Amino acid sequence: MEFGEQIKNLRIKNNLTQEQFAEKLHVTRQAVSNWENNRNLPDLEMLILIAEVFQLSLDTFILGGTHVNTMTQKLIKDGSETRRAKFNLFSIIMGTILLCLGFACFLIKGLSVEYIDDAGILHENFFLLPMGFIFLLAGFTVFLVFATKYFLSLRKN
Repeated sequence: MEFGEQIKNLRIKNNLTQEQFAEKLHVTRQAVSNWENNRNLPDLEMLILIAEVFQLSLDTFILGGTHVNTMTQKLIKDGSETRRAKFNLFSIIMGTILLCLGFACFLIKGLSVEYIDDAGILHENFFLLPMGFIFLLAGFTVFLVFATKYFLSLRKN
């Protein structure tokens, strides 16, 4: 059974008009109509509210029986898109941090004073140059991998 049919059956079973059903859920009548006609689907918070208001099990309400319906497919798709978005955000942040660390190493190296003390020992932050290059390489690699994955996923769709 499609999710729209489930909403309509639930509304009719409780002897409610679309307007009354919408008032109970604090949405518009058009939203209920869109749900019933499968033009739009409610978000997860709304599903929980519907289940609470009408004392329904979320399993039965979302799955609607033994087969997967459009609502379940939407929830699965939304979950995977959320995970993908979080991973993309994490990748961008990590790449940015690595690039900033690389530039900071070069900046510190450029601003630091190199000197020879009375014992004839050279004091220099020589390690900052290779570290800066490593951070820059790592940052560019993260962005390159991220961009490649992103463009490959666009080609798939």
